[in-house]
Amino acid sequence: MLAWALLLPALMLLVRNGSGRLLGAGLLGFVLAALQAGAALDAQLPSALQGKPLRVQGRIVELPVHEPRRTRFQFEVDAAAGLPAALRGRILQLAWYEDDPQSRRQLQAGSRWELPVKLRAPRGLRNPGGNDAEMYALAGRIAATGFVTRPAQARRMEGAAGVDAWRERMSGRIAAAMRTATSRYVRALALGDTRFLTPLDWARLRAAGLTHLIAISGFHVGLVAGFCALLAGLPGWLWPPLCRRLPRPFAAGLGAVAGGFGYAVLTGMSVPTLRTAVMIATLVGARCLRRRLRLADTLALGAGVLLLLDPLAVLGAGFWLSFAGVAWLLWCLPEGDGKGAWGRVRGFLGAQAVASLGLLPLCVLLFGQASLAGPLANLLAVPWWSLVVVPLSLLGVLLETVHAGAGHWCWQAAGSCFDLSWPVLSALADSPLAMCWLPQARWHALPLALCGAFWLLLPRGLPGRPLALLLWLPLLYPPRELPAMGEVELTVIDVGQGLSVLVRTARHSLLFDMGPAVPDGYDAGERAVVPALHALGVSRLDAAVVSHGDMDHAGGRQSVALAFPMPVVLAPAGSPSPGSMHCVAGQSWVWEGVRFRVLNPDLDVPYLGNEVSCVLRIETAYGSVLLPGDIGGYAERKLVHAMPALLRSDVVLMPHHGSDGASTPEFVAAVGARLALVSSGADNRFRHPRERVVRRWCAAGAEVLDTARSGALRVWLGRTGLQLREQRTDRMRPWDAVRRRGQVAGLCYAPEFARP
Repeated sequence: MLAWALLLPALMLLVRNGSGRLLGAGLLGFVLAALQAGAALDAQLPSALQGKPLRVQGRIVELPVHEPRRTRFQFEVDAAAGLPAALRGRILQLAWYEDDPQSRRQLQAGSRWELPVKLRAPRGLRNPGGNDAEMYALAGRIAATGFVTRPAQARRMEGAAGVDAWRERMSGRIAAAMRTATSRYVRALALGDTRFLTPLDWARLRAAGLTHLIAISGFHVGLVAGFCALLAGLPGWLWPPLCRRLPRPFAAGLGAVAGGFGYAVLTGMSVPTLRTAVMIATLVGARCLRRRLRLADTLALGAGVLLLLDPLAVLGAGFWLSFAGVAWLLWCLPEGDGKGAWGRVRGFLGAQAVASLGLLPLCVLLFGQASLAGPLANLLAVPWWSLVVVPLSLLGVLLETVHAGAGHWCWQAAGSCFDLSWPVLSALADSPLAMCWLPQARWHALPLALCGAFWLLLPRGLPGRPLALLLWLPLLYPPRELPAMGEVELTVIDVGQGLSVLVRTARHSLLFDMGPAVPDGYDAGERAVVPALHALGVSRLDAAVVSHGDMDHAGGRQSVALAFPMPVVLAPAGSPSPGSMHCVAGQSWVWEGVRFRVLNPDLDVPYLGNEVSCVLRIETAYGSVLLPGDIGGYAERKLVHAMPALLRSDVVLMPHHGSDGASTPEFVAAVGARLALVSSGADNRFRHPRERVVRRWCAAGAEVLDTARSGALRVWLGRTGLQLREQRTDRMRPWDAVRRRGQVAGLCYAPEFARP
C-alpha cells in the first residue's frame, strides 16, 4: 500500500525540472522495487501446500549441481491447468537425494520432468555474518524449496533443449577435451559454469581477491561484442556500396549489441554481463542518434535500464560491486589518460589501486573480509587471464560451436596458460596474511568508509587527506561488545536441527558443539558456525566441547577446526568424535572470574550416546548458565538427585532440543531458569521443541526462545543483569519468513529482560 501511495508523488516530481527530477527518479525506483518485491513474496508457496505431497511438471532451468549424494537444481513449473494454481509458472529450488549418481545424471538443464515433491516457502538460517537465503530466494524469484520424495516415480518427459542445455553440453566437451583438473577453471572462464570449483578453490580465489575474474565478467562480454562488431562491419568493408543503406559504424554497433546480449543470455544473464551489454547498447544508441555521451552518463543509463528490467537486482552483491567499481574508475581516472606504453602501465596500476581502495568498504560489508593479497594478485591475473586465458577459452567455444572438436586445442592452450599463473596465485592465497576477517560493523560504518575513500582519492596536494583514515575506523575496528571481567556472553548460533554455542569471557572463547553436517552434503560448521565466529570478532578458540558424537552436534567439527584450531577439546570417553581430553564430572577452570564446571558424565561410565553428553555449568557473580547437551530423563534424574544446587541456573539450553524424552518436571523445577533457549530447525521432522515440553518450561516461569523463530540468540550476564538479543528482531528484513508466516519469535515471554 505504501508503494502505491508513493507512486503519484514520484511521477509528479519526475516531470519537474531541477533537483526534484532526481528525487522523483529515486522515489519511482523505490516504488518499482517495492512492487516487484511484494509480487515475488506473494508468489511464494502458501501455507496450505506446505509439506504436502505434490506432483509437478516443468523444465529444469540453469545448470544442475551434482554432488556425491544429491543433485540440486532449479525447476520452472509448467502453466498447465492440471497443476496447483499457486505453483503454475513458478520457480522451485529442488534437491534429489540418492546415493547412486547414475540416475541423477539424467537431470540435465533444459529437460522436462514430472516429479513427486514436498515443498515449503523459502526459509534460511539467520546469524551474524551469515548468508541471507531468504533474500537470495526473493532476488531469484524462488517460490518454494523442497526435495523429490520418491525418485523412482520421477518421469522424464522430454530431453534437454535450449540455451542452458547448450551450456551444459559445451561444458562437458571442455571436460572431455582437457581431462585435467584445470578444466574446471576453463569452464568457469568460458561459460560461467562454476559447479566444479571446490570449496578450497573458492577459498583461494577469495583470499587472492580474484572471484570477480573467475566467472563471466563484463570483459568477456566486451570481447565477444568487439568480435561481433568486426564481423558485422566486414561486409561494408568488403563491398562499400552496402554502406549507403547501412553505414558501417551503425552495422558494427548493431553487431556489438547483438553479440553482447547474445553472450549474456548464453552465460546465464549475470549482473556484470548484463551491465556491460546494456552499456554497449546505450553507447550504440547514442551514436546512432548522433548524441555524444560521457562514460559517466553511459554508466548511469546502464544502471537505470538494468533496474527497470529487474528492480530486485539491488539485492545482489554483483550489482553494487559491478557499478561501484566502474564508477570509481570513471571518477578517479579521467577519460583520455594513458597515452603511450608507460601511460597505459600507469593507468592499469592506478585502476588497480582505485578499485582495491574504493571497493574495500563494500567487500567488508558484504563478505566480512578483505583480501590483503588482492592488489598484488590482480596485477598478475588481470592482464594474463583477460588478454590470454579468456580469449583462448572463448575462441575454443566459438570453434567448437562451428565444428565439433575444433576448439580442443584452444581449451588446452588456455589451460596451459592458466597453469603458468595459478601456482603463484595459490601461494599468495595460501599465505597467512592473504585474508583479513573483520567483525560485523554497524549500519553507519559503510557510508563513513565510502566518504573516507572519496577523501583519500581526491587530487594530491589537498591538505588533511590522512585524516580520512579516521572515517574507516567504524568499519575496520567495530565495537565487539566483549564481556567485562566477571561477565559472560552466550551466543546460540542458528544451525538448524543441531547445536553450536559460543561462550565468551573478557579474554577467552569456548565453542560448545559445532553444528550438524551430512557426509558429502550440507555442513553447518562451514556455512553457519565459521561465518558467525568471524562476524562476532572471534580470532581464536581457547577450548571446545563436543557434548557427544551425534552428527547434529559434532558434524561441523572438521570445518570449524580448519578455520579455528582448537588446542583443547573435551568429549565423553568413547565418543565417535573424540577429544584431546575426556569430559568428566568434577572438572573445572576459571577464566576472568567466570567458573566453568563439568557436571556430567561420571568417570568410567561407558559411552551411552545422549545420556553421557557433557553438561557444562557456567557461573558468574551475576548469574549462571547450564548447557546440558542432549541428556535425557535418566541423566536428568541422576543430576537432580546428586547435585540439585548446581543445576540452579538463570539461563538453560533446553536438553535435546525440547524432545519428549528430556526436560522432566523434576529437572525443570530444579533448574528454575528465567530463560530457556532451544536450538532447532524450522519445520523439523522431529517436531522439536514439543508443545508440552515448552508449556512445562513456561509454567515454571521461563521465557522460551527458539532459534528456528528468533535466529541466533545472544545472551549477556553482567552488571546490567540478564540481556537478550534475537537476530531476526535486531536486524529485521521485509522478506523475513518468520514474520510473513505470522509467527512471533518467542514461544512464551517474560517481559523483564532487556533487549539491547
